[in-house]
Amino acid sequence: MYKIKFGTDGWRAIIAKDYTTDNVARVAAATADFILKSNLKPTIALGFDCRFGGKIFAETIIQVMYSKGVKVIFYDNICTTPMLSLACNEYKADIGVMVTASHNPPSYNGYKLKSTFGGPTPPSEVQEVENRIPESYSYSEVSLDNIKSEGFLNYQDFRTLYLDRVRKGFDLATINNSKLTLGYNAMFGAGQCIVPDILPKAVHFNCEWNPNFNHIAPEPIPANLKDFSDYLKSRGDVDISFVNDGDADRIALMDRQGNYIDAHMIILMLIYILHKDKGMSGKVVVAFSVSPKIKKMCEAFGLPIEVTKIGFKYIAEIIQEGGVLVGGEESGGISVAGHIPERDGIWDALIVIDYLARTGKSLEQFIEDINGVVGAFSYGRSDLKLTEEKKQAILKYCETTDIKFLADIPVELTETIDGFKYHLEGERVLMIRASGTEPVLRVYCQAESNEKVKEVLDKVCSFLQSI
Repeated sequence: MYKIKFGTDGWRAIIAKDYTTDNVARVAAATADFILKSNLKPTIALGFDCRFGGKIFAETIIQVMYSKGVKVIFYDNICTTPMLSLACNEYKADIGVMVTASHNPPSYNGYKLKSTFGGPTPPSEVQEVENRIPESYSYSEVSLDNIKSEGFLNYQDFRTLYLDRVRKGFDLATINNSKLTLGYNAMFGAGQCIVPDILPKAVHFNCEWNPNFNHIAPEPIPANLKDFSDYLKSRGDVDISFVNDGDADRIALMDRQGNYIDAHMIILMLIYILHKDKGMSGKVVVAFSVSPKIKKMCEAFGLPIEVTKIGFKYIAEIIQEGGVLVGGEESGGISVAGHIPERDGIWDALIVIDYLARTGKSLEQFIEDINGVVGAFSYGRSDLKLTEEKKQAILKYCETTDIKFLADIPVELTETIDGFKYHLEGERVLMIRASGTEPVLRVYCQAESNEKVKEVLDKVCSFLQSI
């Protein structure tokens, strides 16, 4: 029997190998049993994104929920994860299920859980669902029309719900009538279903349905965005562009020369806009892999900061306690005050674009303002695809060795909240951690320039592979 495990953000598996209708039914049955223990007449909100078979797997979940006596609120077209989370909150569903593998390679699909408050289901509850997964689950198929006629299937338009929320949150006329030339890259992901309506004048790139994602994982990292970067550089007139991952809860930005702007800078931008421009205050919550520059800005602005383990679900738990201004992770998932407690790459982009439209500043000027507070820096990441034996050997080495130098740079402090973070001389940082969703070892580096980041990563990755 295939053992289903939830990682840092849901269950992910390769389609037709382990991600099958039979295994999806097992997880759906466990989800139903979990909510039935506290509500005898529960409801779930259900959505799917652009991945292969998304609607088929969603319909499997509907069948299982019907067999368990659970009602389903369903949007029968592609949607983003933030749309599903918003719907979960608006319709007061007991739980939300999103069929997505987020940024994983095209061969994957997945299963994310969301709570009625509009954000990730807390880790303890996710674990309880996992513990309830049966070895198998059988059910009798019933037509969706019959399920609907019996009141167990309610079709709703999550897309319009989200669009209305955006129109209330932003002055889209000011944005769309500004002098800014905007760009958007959906990476063939679910953002294609909504951004062209929000920003109709923007340059739209990879905004069509392609479940193979052009053979590139829909993760907004530099290695996956070379075509878009080259395009922007060749034009030279697109003031700011944003990129989303497969289910549009992550974000990256790019400037008019196609230069990549990562989540660390975007988190700084959002703190700056919300606090300094809008006068808002609150705690900043970031994952362990985020740059220490965020702490430096918080100290400059007098804002409290808390660092969590990696996985947005840990940030969401703190957001639920109230008083959080920005919650973000290195991978580009960022939540902000005034919206649902969920990562939302589209919403985050609109905050930055709105600021530029209102102030008349260029993206480059804004980055200079940020650097004036925290100092200029670069951040990079290398993903090492290793055998499980090699990966464990490296982790064991990090755990048992008092490392004094990395890439010939002295180590000043080591932290082990989630992985191994080495603070190096000169405000440089090197971090090593195994991915929770993919069979890779991630190596992160912060330094004063892109060249230094590359130099340190190359040296450290070479050393790790020799262990």
